[in-house]
Amino acid sequence: MLRHATIPPNRAWYTWSSRPAEMVFLPLGVRLTPLAYAGSTGKATLYPPGDGVVFGRHDLEARDVGLTLTHAGTTLDWRFTKADPFAIAGRWRADKLGEWGLRFWVNLCLSAEDGSPVCWDQTEGAALVKVGHRFVALVSAEPPVQVTGHPTIEAVAAHYEQHGYFHLGARATQAPALALRFNLEMSRGNRFAAAVADRADIAVARAKALLAAPEPPPTPPAQEGPFAGALDAVRDVMAWNTVWDEINARPYTSISRNWNQAKFGGFGVWLNDQLFAALMTSLFDAEVARENLMAVLASATPQGNFACLVTANDAWVDRTQLPIASFITWAIYRQTGSKPILQLMRDSLERNHAWWWANRDPKGRGLVSYGTSDVGEGLYKGTSFGARNESSMDNAPIHDEARYDPETRTLDCMDVGLNSLLALDAEMLGKITEELGNPDASRRYAERATQHCERIRSVLWDETRQIFANRLWSGAFVRSLGPTSFFPMAAGAATPAQVDALLKHLTDPTTFGGPYVIPGVTRDNPAFADNTYWRGRIWPPLNFWVWRGLLRAGHQAEADDLAARSFALFQRAWTQRLCPENYNADSGEALDQPDTDGFYGWGSLLPFMMTDAGTRLP
Repeated sequence: MLRHATIPPNRAWYTWSSRPAEMVFLPLGVRLTPLAYAGSTGKATLYPPGDGVVFGRHDLEARDVGLTLTHAGTTLDWRFTKADPFAIAGRWRADKLGEWGLRFWVNLCLSAEDGSPVCWDQTEGAALVKVGHRFVALVSAEPPVQVTGHPTIEAVAAHYEQHGYFHLGARATQAPALALRFNLEMSRGNRFAAAVADRADIAVARAKALLAAPEPPPTPPAQEGPFAGALDAVRDVMAWNTVWDEINARPYTSISRNWNQAKFGGFGVWLNDQLFAALMTSLFDAEVARENLMAVLASATPQGNFACLVTANDAWVDRTQLPIASFITWAIYRQTGSKPILQLMRDSLERNHAWWWANRDPKGRGLVSYGTSDVGEGLYKGTSFGARNESSMDNAPIHDEARYDPETRTLDCMDVGLNSLLALDAEMLGKITEELGNPDASRRYAERATQHCERIRSVLWDETRQIFANRLWSGAFVRSLGPTSFFPMAAGAATPAQVDALLKHLTDPTTFGGPYVIPGVTRDNPAFADNTYWRGRIWPPLNFWVWRGLLRAGHQAEADDLAARSFALFQRAWTQRLCPENYNADSGEALDQPDTDGFYGWGSLLPFMMTDAGTRLP
């Protein structure tokens, strides 16, 4: 149910639902839903995620929210603003008509989760719903042409598609869902307001007062200067993807509004995605960051690992993902100064780190491999593909030569990216335990990180090619190379001489260089031409970790160049308000193949690299 009493008041009105244009007052479960009907097509829409919705500005309190809504060739500029925690104002403006305005109908629908009746007060020109002891009032500047009653919001759409707009049979003054109907001939633009109060007349008066006030000016940019808009972009993506998980009754930042319902059945938590969401939301609201960490903690297993993926349909508890949780937790602490976050995460972080060594180093080499344990019932459990899921890079060419060993339940390959991030995980755990007053544990983690880095630089360095590479248990180096070859810099595992050699590879136009960077596999690899998911495309998390590595290695100029080029790539898509999951490494295009999501959370890692917050990372 889309209702919860304990959400902070400043976030009570928010775009919580799966419908991006719908504003919800969560404590009461009251929805204010835009709906449009086009006579030209005979179709109605609730503006679900997709081509009909372009995401505009959005902050994590929904104080200023904008969208562009398109249906049947008609485009509306839609805006919500929040006057106080209990009152919102809105307006639409038709920027383009796809037909005569008389035949295009814009509807403001009011309903409540518990089915409380919504009443129309003709005298006040207000729709009112009482939930418990509270009232919500909805008013508009231009009066509706008519008000109709329906059992649900979906029934409003169905009624339009069955009867069209020239029909009076649904007129009502009370129903579970009321639709205030307007057409664009009579109301090409309009303003409306909704207010919550403990008396009906107060709610109506407050809503009308908002209509009498001038529309607030646009919110000033969050970041100006040479990389203006970077922080704004991170904020907008995080805010739009923050939704209410009705199954688990919690707020969280989804990987994408496009996936939340259709693909995962209501909610989906990929471990690394959720951690990146926690990091990026910490720039704006420590509480939202904590909520995202709580979603991570909810995936912690009795075995010790964080689950790779948990959805309404499945749980991959036999796998995890890259061990970046300690880094993210420490980074959030540096950003927010919240020691309770360290205390919240510490035990699970330590258990997850220990799990890696207990379950993914079956030969005792001091270097771990990806795998899939014999627990749970997850899809792909006990397969090579399941093991590769732990890397996030499921079909990456760097896995092509690895074989799944059913006896150890791991791939027969020591992955350089994984080992680098696990060494970094130990280092960050050392900092966390020291900050929490356990110097003995801190020393143990620091020693483990040092020893792990020594193994990485000695065992996973390919002297012939002068680069770090994955290594099979047989001793042979994997031929394919990816951006993970640079991850040892992020862990502090690379020597100065190794870093110098890595920089040559990074700028070589036949491998990792070129106009758009960094490709997911070297350009001279046959798999580069596949341009399918991790086979050749540019991925924001890979750029992020290489950038962190360059900074740690002391190569500020190279790091700045990578960040600037990454931001320029992002801006190509952001001009259309797209935040792509990945990019074509030859053309820089994002939606050139069907597997790329256009508003994906970790896509905002590219602008994140250009914010001041990036300098505060460990």
